[in-house]
Amino acid sequence: MRDEHRQRQSGYREQALKLFPHVCARCTRELEGKKIRELTVHHKDHNHDNNPPDGSNWELLCVYCHDHEHTRGVQEDRDAEVGSNAAKPSLSHSPFAALANLKK
Repeated sequence: MRDEHRQRQSGYREQALKLFPHVCARCTRELEGKKIRELTVHHKDHNHDNNPPDGSNWELLCVYCHDHEHTRGVQEDRDAEVGSNAAKPSLSHSPFAALANLKK
């Protein structure tokens, strides 16, 4: 079953590499030479069996953007579980801001 999956994947990956420029569709990083192996085929509808020959269901993403695409919904679900009343972390939050006052 794994061999069959690899064969199917290599088939549409090779097609996608011929159809599209070697650029990540999200971060627009251009990949050439050995770095082409970092390009993956993302199925827009998340159906790996939907492989039209014109590539309309595919986009080339670097491994980082592809990973982000597939974990994006997971993080949104986690945030929803925490609830809207919980304090959201921000880049300006300083956990040790009041430490000097506590030492007095």
